[in-house]
Amino acid sequence: MELQDIRRNIDAIDDELVQLFARRMDCAREVAAAKRETGKAIRDRAREREIVNRLTAKAGDTYAPYVKALYSHIFDLSRSYQSSLGDYRGHLSAMIEKGIGETMGKSLPAHALVACQGAEGSYQQQACEKLFEYPDILYFNTFDGVFSAVEKGMCQYGILPIENSTAGSVTQVYDLMEKHHFYICGAQKLRIDHRLLRKNAASKTPIREVVSHEQALRQCSRYLEAHPEIKVTAMENTATAAEFVAHSDRDDLAVIASRVCADLYGLEIAENDISNSEYNYTRFICISRKLEIYPNARKISLMLNLAHEPGTLNAVVSRLAIAGVNLLKLESRPIPGREFEFQFFFDMAASVADPDIVRLLGELEAHCDRFVFLGCYDEQ
Repeated sequence: MELQDIRRNIDAIDDELVQLFARRMDCAREVAAAKRETGKAIRDRAREREIVNRLTAKAGDTYAPYVKALYSHIFDLSRSYQSSLGDYRGHLSAMIEKGIGETMGKSLPAHALVACQGAEGSYQQQACEKLFEYPDILYFNTFDGVFSAVEKGMCQYGILPIENSTAGSVTQVYDLMEKHHFYICGAQKLRIDHRLLRKNAASKTPIREVVSHEQALRQCSRYLEAHPEIKVTAMENTATAAEFVAHSDRDDLAVIASRVCADLYGLEIAENDISNSEYNYTRFICISRKLEIYPNARKISLMLNLAHEPGTLNAVVSRLAIAGVNLLKLESRPIPGREFEFQFFFDMAASVADPDIVRLLGELEAHCDRFVFLGCYDEQ
């Protein structure tokens, strides 16, 4: 047969397939109605397995893997359609409605007690002052301390670095998200301008050690690699490291930190702009104890645990694509105590002001082993 004839045959088969698919989805609608009456869950794994086993046996060895993959996707579409027909959202819709209602027409308060990690002059403090007009800042030694201060009600808000444009995700913060209860209510991008600071920039003594936060050290790795004679020491924060250098009696010690730290701790700039990239930005999130959703919130963050089986992650990503949602970030972190199993963090461009998005979130909540709505917020 000629190629054109073969394609005509395929077109005819496709016409039949789409009609059969529509009939199958009509049946799925009837199944959804029956399940609502009996209170049954949308997903029936035993039924799905029975269908796959029956059809792959009919398909034969050559086509069995393709039939299994096809029906896995059909099941995803069917469950999504069934979810959209009824209220399978649990408590999520009410929680979001309450969060929107309590902050309607408002913005982050001008005055607030805010938890930050490190010391005065840190990049977290600079991000905090962009988000809040008159913040009272309480400093903690660790990121865990910031989470705990917000969770326990010691501080109204907390500021945490989440991602850098050159060094990547701050994995320590992601790992702590599993441990604490919080919501993201805002975010701020901050340009990072690392400089090499020391007590006396004109000193003839060669620098033998540089201290800073591990993220700052990674962001300036090219400069440090060009000076292999310099010892590199990680500290808990750039501002803390700057304060350490300022109080040291060593003349061979330097710190990677901001111009703000130089002014604050009486240090001098030995070298400017030592970052790997001039476009060096860090995203900071603002966390709160209760859900706060402010106007213009157009970014959603989720934390999901999925069944440890093939296709579960693809099903979530495919559902977002079907809904036309732009997935901004997908981060995976190991689940403590579970071998080679991961939890996933999703950032997406969407707003809970859209009822279709709330319905989509409800579908995800119903089908994930664990679903945590981290917040809907504006990023400046």
